[in-house]
Amino acid sequence: MSDVVTLLGKLVSFDTTSSRSNLALIEFIEAYLADYGVKSERVMSPCGQKANLIARIGPDAPGGVMLSGHTDVVPVAGQPWLSDPFSLRDGDDGRLYGRGTCDMKGFIACALSMVPAWVNAPLKQPIYLGFSYDEEIGCVGAPDLIRRFYQHYSNTAHVIVGEPTSMQPVVAQKGATNLRTTVIGREAHSSQVYQGTSAIHVAARLVTFIEDTMDALVKEGRVDEAFNVPHTSLHVGKIHGGTAINIMARECQFEWEIRHLPTDTFDEIYARVQAYGEQLKAALDAQGKHVEIHTEALNVTVPGLADRDNTHVLRLAKDHLPEACCHHAVAYATEAGQFQREGLQTIILGPGSIAQAHQPDEYIDKSELEACEAFMARMGNALEQPFEAQKS
Repeated sequence: MSDVVTLLGKLVSFDTTSSRSNLALIEFIEAYLADYGVKSERVMSPCGQKANLIARIGPDAPGGVMLSGHTDVVPVAGQPWLSDPFSLRDGDDGRLYGRGTCDMKGFIACALSMVPAWVNAPLKQPIYLGFSYDEEIGCVGAPDLIRRFYQHYSNTAHVIVGEPTSMQPVVAQKGATNLRTTVIGREAHSSQVYQGTSAIHVAARLVTFIEDTMDALVKEGRVDEAFNVPHTSLHVGKIHGGTAINIMARECQFEWEIRHLPTDTFDEIYARVQAYGEQLKAALDAQGKHVEIHTEALNVTVPGLADRDNTHVLRLAKDHLPEACCHHAVAYATEAGQFQREGLQTIILGPGSIAQAHQPDEYIDKSELEACEAFMARMGNALEQPFEAQKS
């Protein structure tokens, strides 16, 4: 555990908030791996200020496991932390506090702590490390990492995405898309309501319809009880518009999201909102009230993870977890669906609870790190058997 805690402290010390570069952390991991003779490859971001990292431990052989995690963290601004978020604090309560301890530098620290043992083990299958950037703003970095991995490293490896699941296997997740809608109306004095078109009023009708769409999906029976929110969810998180109380607003903008079940699609859900917007615009145009409605996606849709094509990776996990019980589904998005889309068997499994993620005084229980490290040790032992022997 001491090595895990030391590594976690170092990882937490890098402020890798998504708005900042992660290159200092990547350089640290590269140097750490190099000390044990492990080569790694960067997959750079288009701006050149961030990087994914891929490394292989063990033979260039079929099979094996990719341990995938993201290096970025969410902001701490405005949160009431009791200590420096970027300095690991041992709370003497069995918990380690700091931004990213749970989501998800704890998983990365566990994987790195196992490197000395893995490089000396008689592995017959490889262990891959894949660390991405900008997961928190829409799994932006992972697609390039996955493409490089699939084309140049392996198309037979199983994938474990180490998001916090309390070390229980997760076999399904929702997909996610973030959007921004801008409504342009026409200014007028607020006493002359027929001379203008309030962008705020139009946006309010759109926002209400977005929530109504979610309710309609439930009434249609599009429900999966495996999820704690058992339906596709639509949510408006930010809105602003207008300049003064006595001016009809020319512009109003809101940001919203669609988190769809693996059995739903973003395109079909979004089409409902788009159609309503077109109807609303046509109705206003008929009244001589010109309005423009523009919606842009803020990220490429993160695909959901479906509970399918996961037999071998799920068996690998459950065979090496104590008391691994039922399968779980989660409402948050990860790169797991992106790996599955490439045909790689994928589950989500990692230390810590999502309830602690993104919170002030984010923490991870030391017992979770111990459980993760023990799992990785047993998993490594299993990979001392050839790929075909494991499949049979």
